[in-house]
Amino acid sequence: MTIREVREAVRARSAADVCADALARIETLNPQLNAFNTVVADQAMARAEAIDREPDRWRDAPLAGVPIAVKDNLCTRGIRTTASSRMLEHYVPPYDATVVSRLERAGGVIVGKTNCDEFAMGSSNETSAFGPVRNPWALDRIPGGTSGGSAAAVAARLTPMALGSDTGGSIRQPASLCGVVGLKPTYGRVSRYGLIAHASSLDQVGPLTRTVYDAALTLNVLAGSDEADATCAAEPVPDYTAALTGDVRGTRIGIPRALLEQGVDAEVSGAMDAALDVLKARGATLVDVDLPHACFATPVYYLVSTAEASSNLARYDGVRYGFRAKDESLRGMYAKTRARGFGAEVKRRIMLGTYVLSAGYYDAYYLKAQQVRTLVLRDYDRAFADVDVVAMPTSPLPAVRIGERVSDPVQMYLMDVFTVSANLSGLPAISVPCGFTRGPGVSKLGDAASSEGGLPIGLQLMGRRFDEATLLRVADAYERDTEWSTQPPPLISNR
Repeated sequence: MTIREVREAVRARSAADVCADALARIETLNPQLNAFNTVVADQAMARAEAIDREPDRWRDAPLAGVPIAVKDNLCTRGIRTTASSRMLEHYVPPYDATVVSRLERAGGVIVGKTNCDEFAMGSSNETSAFGPVRNPWALDRIPGGTSGGSAAAVAARLTPMALGSDTGGSIRQPASLCGVVGLKPTYGRVSRYGLIAHASSLDQVGPLTRTVYDAALTLNVLAGSDEADATCAAEPVPDYTAALTGDVRGTRIGIPRALLEQGVDAEVSGAMDAALDVLKARGATLVDVDLPHACFATPVYYLVSTAEASSNLARYDGVRYGFRAKDESLRGMYAKTRARGFGAEVKRRIMLGTYVLSAGYYDAYYLKAQQVRTLVLRDYDRAFADVDVVAMPTSPLPAVRIGERVSDPVQMYLMDVFTVSANLSGLPAISVPCGFTRGPGVSKLGDAASSEGGLPIGLQLMGRRFDEATLLRVADAYERDTEWSTQPPPLISNR
């Protein structure tokens, strides 16, 4: 069910019944998907029963009784929070992330913590210390990373909404590959307090849902200033659901065609063109835009993000919390703790980040990357002087097979080619389902088959800073004329 349907079910039945249904689905399907690291069945049922005991208090709460999954890099008081790493395998936070507190104030019922790439570093959800998440549309395929567990949970109908975090596309890319809606808000629109840091100037928290309406409703709950987060903006928060009018007449949609000439699977390109035709038929105007520095976004992102990651992860040394290896010397304890606690991808990024920040290389790499980051932002500012949103594929490829690219980090990093710009520039972006593959195709980024048919494809829309309302309005208008978001994966429909 969608959030709206769950709220109706709670009113007609009870929050406890809805929660029990969700927990039963998780128990049945999670062994195949590995979407959850932790399930808190007893705590969730107690919460749902408490909501049932006070119907007047929760009658108007937007998420009353709605089962919610939370990515395992968001702190939850009294619930294990691991970031899918051996380093934090047994860590239980003493506080809630602000977004978790806001969901619970709105009546949400947290049912568990979802699997993710370790410390949100990856593009496929294969770097988790607890094994890869599997795509509900094809169990041999990746769900996308790093919020793959959250995307799989929503796609498999385990919960109607899940929280994710997005550093370079980590909400939108798995949303695309799993056929759900994923929203990355403007940097500063949603509090990052309680989010385990990956790259602090890029990280943002957002929802994954079945429909655009549900994403808008959830953003109403999450958005707003927070005294605990100095990077959280004090911008006024509109009613995002009120913006979903279905009217896109006169809306100008920018298409960076030069950016899309190479590296895009033919079926992905065709699905995007068909989606734009739907919006054009609704009255939108398609406009070519030029983003000359967007081609540099991926290398810039991996320089900036790894530099910030190497700094943020320095705190995991075995002294204060988390895993601690035994050794007679302090230096030996540090070395063994980090060697055994971190996985290969995290170590790779720490090493790269430390290198680009080191004396003699800072100006050549990190400083230069920040300068080009500014140029990327200026390109979008110029584009938004003429258009309302910019459209492109979310991912250049449908979901690839598990293990297909994990041995080639560069090819894996190229999966983020269309999503990283939104993080570098702090812009809001949304991915909505726009079709399915029909048959096998050949990736222009490599020589492996990109699909066998029936895999989801996502359309990405980017907007002006703090203009999520326009993004949601355009995405909702497209969704109204399509049925992609209503189709369940075989894992569900075959039962």
